[in-house]
Amino acid sequence: MKNLTNVIFIGGCLIAAYILYYLVLGNPGNFNDVEKMDPKNALGTIYTGGFLVGLLLACILVAITFTIERMLTIGKAGGKGDMKTFGHTVVENVQKGNYSAAVAACDEQRGSLANVLRAAVSRFQAIEKDVSLSGDQKIAETQRVIDENMNLETPLLEKNLPILSTVASVSTMIGLLGTTLGMIRSFQALGASGTVSAQALSIGISEALYNTAGGLIAAILSIIAYNYFTSKVDDFTYRMDETLLDLMQSLAVKTGTKA
Repeated sequence: MKNLTNVIFIGGCLIAAYILYYLVLGNPGNFNDVEKMDPKNALGTIYTGGFLVGLLLACILVAITFTIERMLTIGKAGGKGDMKTFGHTVVENVQKGNYSAAVAACDEQRGSLANVLRAAVSRFQAIEKDVSLSGDQKIAETQRVIDENMNLETPLLEKNLPILSTVASVSTMIGLLGTTLGMIRSFQALGASGTVSAQALSIGISEALYNTAGGLIAAILSIIAYNYFTSKVDDFTYRMDETLLDLMQSLAVKTGTKA
């Protein structure tokens, strides 16, 4: 279902890009002579870059769409308030044995870290007075719950980053292909006429340059977004690991075991 959603988003970007390409950039009002492809403004000039311009517009739209999606998702995963302060609050409540306050703090924060901490605290609270389990077994069971929930939360943070990485690579190749096709068109125009046709040359060069520009814009947007979100996820997981380590050390002290 998640992959289907991505396919729908990407397909929508592709359709929107070609609607923009043919109906907006290719509008007859942007040309002095449509048949001769004689543009009279910047939109018409971009249209002369060829059909690959539409594909590059799709790459740009995909990059923007998934950048916004990652911003919203990672922002939601961060929850409310400062993660470090929240983590200290939960650990302090656990140290005092005030599990209900720790769980309440998690319910209020509502981020990925809160989900993991809530599961861990709730599980430890349930087994803390179980005399059939040793201290080491209680710690092991709590760690199992943490690992299980981390395996659920971490993929959500990294989701769709490969799409941005792919767009960065593919858009560059598409731009290079458009540049090559534009130069081929220019030299074909020269070879066919035997003379220099300013119009034919301009169309070919426009196709080459606008595809180059489109590929670079899509790649730059994607690379910046990918690197930014990768660093955000790394920092996020580091903070989660730090807080969970503090929690486990506190629980180890309460059970009289070694962390």
